[in-house]
Amino acid sequence: MSPSDLSVIPDRAAAQRRTLGVLRLAVVPGQAAVAGTVAVVSLLAKDMLGSDRLAGLGSAAFTLGAAVTAIPLAAFMRRRGRRPGLAIAFSIGAVGALVAASGGQTRWFWLFIIGMFMFGSGQAATLQTRYAAADLATPEERATAIGAVVWIGTLGAVFGPVFTPLEKRFGMAIGLDEYVGPYLFAAALLMVGAAVYLTLLRPDPLVLSGAVDPNAARVRPIQQARRSFGVIRSSRGAMLGLVAMAGSQAAMVGVMTMTPPHMDDHGHADLSSMVIALHIVGMFGLAPLVGRFVDRVGTVRAIQIGAAMLGVSTIVVQIAGYVPVLVFVGLFLLGLGWNLGLIAGTTLLTASVPEESRVEAQGTGDLTLSLCGAAAAFGSGFVKQAFEFHILADLATVLAGGMLVYGWYTGARFSAAVSTAR
Repeated sequence: MSPSDLSVIPDRAAAQRRTLGVLRLAVVPGQAAVAGTVAVVSLLAKDMLGSDRLAGLGSAAFTLGAAVTAIPLAAFMRRRGRRPGLAIAFSIGAVGALVAASGGQTRWFWLFIIGMFMFGSGQAATLQTRYAAADLATPEERATAIGAVVWIGTLGAVFGPVFTPLEKRFGMAIGLDEYVGPYLFAAALLMVGAAVYLTLLRPDPLVLSGAVDPNAARVRPIQQARRSFGVIRSSRGAMLGLVAMAGSQAAMVGVMTMTPPHMDDHGHADLSSMVIALHIVGMFGLAPLVGRFVDRVGTVRAIQIGAAMLGVSTIVVQIAGYVPVLVFVGLFLLGLGWNLGLIAGTTLLTASVPEESRVEAQGTGDLTLSLCGAAAAFGSGFVKQAFEFHILADLATVLAGGMLVYGWYTGARFSAAVSTAR
């Protein structure tokens, strides 16, 4: 069966509904695990190192781990399906959370970084659930299906930071460092998600769609990434989708990573978890509406709007120095702009590459997205330390502006191609 011939699948709609239900059930603990540590990772690193300069290393290692996992995970799922791939990636992430906790408790920064790198495997799996949501979706409902899965992550993504203070107190009650407790809960939550995938994701949506090839050639990750990037580069739509995903991730991660230390500098460290919670509501809470919006206005226009929103958010964050209310508003808009860029970019990338290269191209897309996020997380501490937080926000504004210009340029090329065809 051709991967595109979804009409021949018996009761495809029912299988898609079941798939979305299972993905939602697993995404909640997965997002809670990740979000619960977002508000403490830079603070733990800063506490161990004594300065902001390298405080972004923990987030950078986490994002780099997600990047390195993306290609092998996509290749594994191409041969074996979504179910075993997502379950294994979550399990590795759980082990990584425990290793990170050990590093934080013993004050072995190198062990903390190794743990955060492994923890990134859970993020890679969480990201690739949106592709699983699209496996059995028709082209007309693809963005809506992706948005439906992204949205449900709101529950975990909000509850994670909200419960972080309780997790910190629990850790301290059993003799652990203040910032270590959330990592223990993250490990447990990822194992719950892995169990959900392993036991309930049947039938496997990628297998059912006919896109699994047990005999697919095993190539080295670098070789596969180079080949898949060539496929993406040959399509204007795929390149714009990739730029939207990666640029939105870089702008969002760079600002988000340094927001808790920025608030700590002004004596509001306790508010940082609430800011991150509201930011994550922006990232995920409106995803169903965003998905429908993308299907209605088109992916290119949605990418342009998302880039504009990212630019507005980064201006709001630093327009009047440090104003807590503006930080809340700016971080919410930052999350919403990221949501638009991710859903529209994912939809456009998926639709713009040949079906036989789709899974590999998706992995390359997440590799690029995660590498850009890792670079932003790593550099954010240096920028804040050397030039202050407002310069970091200004750089994100410039990046958003570049994405907007590229979106306009690509949209104009698409319009010209349609006019010529007519």
